[in-house]
Amino acid sequence: MSFLVTTDSGCDLPFELLKERGITPLMMSYTMNGADCKDTMNANDCHMFYEGMRSGMLPRTSQLNPSEFIDFWSPLLSAGLPILHISLGSRVSGTWQNGCTAAKMLMEKNPDLRISCVDSTLCSTGYGMLALEAARMRDEGKSFDEAVSWVEDNKIRVNTWYTTDELLYLRRSGRCSRASAIIGTALKICPILNLDAEGHLIVQERVRGLNKTVHRLHQIIGDTVENADDQILYVCHSDIPEQAKEFGESLQKTFGFKEVRYPYIGAIIGSNCGPGLMAAFYFGKPRTMDGYKGK
Repeated sequence: MSFLVTTDSGCDLPFELLKERGITPLMMSYTMNGADCKDTMNANDCHMFYEGMRSGMLPRTSQLNPSEFIDFWSPLLSAGLPILHISLGSRVSGTWQNGCTAAKMLMEKNPDLRISCVDSTLCSTGYGMLALEAARMRDEGKSFDEAVSWVEDNKIRVNTWYTTDELLYLRRSGRCSRASAIIGTALKICPILNLDAEGHLIVQERVRGLNKTVHRLHQIIGDTVENADDQILYVCHSDIPEQAKEFGESLQKTFGFKEVRYPYIGAIIGSNCGPGLMAAFYFGKPRTMDGYKGK
């Protein structure tokens, strides 16, 4: 290896996949009804996490602090290799900034060390995709600088679209108001959300009925995807595997993605969205500050 690739467990990819690709994740923590828990990146544990939320348990997350980054990276320093870290977006959490602080502290003590902490501007598997691409470039013999540059240049091309018909959990996390949740539930309104160019989560549209929402997502994805036949589509979900698979298979049939994968949305992102959400991630047209403006 010419450099190391690290990320955090909010990237919502299976731990075994990251291990296979030589990517080291920093496991994030959360509390469930006051009990301290650690993210495991394991599908069975994700299922139990959402079952807990359905039963009324309340999870809480906190951002990684600089000391946690230092403890995470320090054992890796013996390899004497640069570290490329792909972080949860800064508009969602202060984790990235704390990673930058930790990297600066370590590099001041180790003048030959190089750590690049990239603000992915993304959530969930969106930045997991960037970590996988960085590992691919490393394994193909690309340099650390080439990989950092590619990630910075292409993170804006990761498109992500979320929807859910379970508004209760978005209300609990503050993502929608109580009134909106009550009215939306009564009218069966499903929000379509995505991230703008800087990584702010925005509601793009509100559609009545899940079937119509899925149809609208097909239109949006068709307008924004590029080279579908040469990439993997990731359809993430918070414990609705059958619904996610139906959605993914229809997208693959329509647009010709070479493969579809269905990772769980883990406890860190799931604490804010709850069960019932699904999201599509793929490379396409660059995200803008205005979001999607197509017809």
